[in-house]
Amino acid sequence: MVKVNSGAHLIKEENVILGKAGRTDGPVTLGDNATLRIGTVIYADVQAGNNFQTGVYATIREHNQIGDNCAIGAYTYLGPENKIGNNVKIHTNCFLEMATIEDEVAFGPHVVTTDDLHPRCPRFEECVGGVKIKKGAKIGANVTILPGVTIGQRSLVSAGSVVTKNVPPGVVVVGNPAKVVMKIEELKCPPGYFKRPYEWEVDK
Repeated sequence: MVKVNSGAHLIKEENVILGKAGRTDGPVTLGDNATLRIGTVIYADVQAGNNFQTGVYATIREHNQIGDNCAIGAYTYLGPENKIGNNVKIHTNCFLEMATIEDEVAFGPHVVTTDDLHPRCPRFEECVGGVKIKKGAKIGANVTILPGVTIGQRSLVSAGSVVTKNVPPGVVVVGNPAKVVMKIEELKCPPGYFKRPYEWEVDK
């Protein structure tokens, strides 16, 4: 039986499974104010911080470490060995495995991060490796990020892009394969509410 350590004020809706047996039998540890919505499945050996929430039918496999104030969207699948920082928002139907996600990152729906360079072979574990997404980056809807790629701090990946190589910090990339088209500072706010998008964010 997998041990479950939950903080204060856990909200657990119908058909939630905590501590499903898998590759390991480590405990599930949740901080205060967790909300787990219908059909969420969390395997053994998962840690999540305060104010953690899941959408319906989210699945979180073993060896996931998740920080404070994080949201995992409906039908999203977190494969093993993700490291997710604080204040990270992952939208609906995303897939992550072996990814390192720093603080303040946001994912649109249907984002796929990959960790296998090729179909499995007898030595695939020697070259497998997930993506790294630096602090404050924004990933648009339907983006695919290939194995081992790093997305730079505060960069924006446009919807539908396929990212095949590292993205520098502070830029906008678009297309398949994704290419740099401008700096974040060059973006415009279409309604004119702000001098530029994200001006309210403080880069610490």
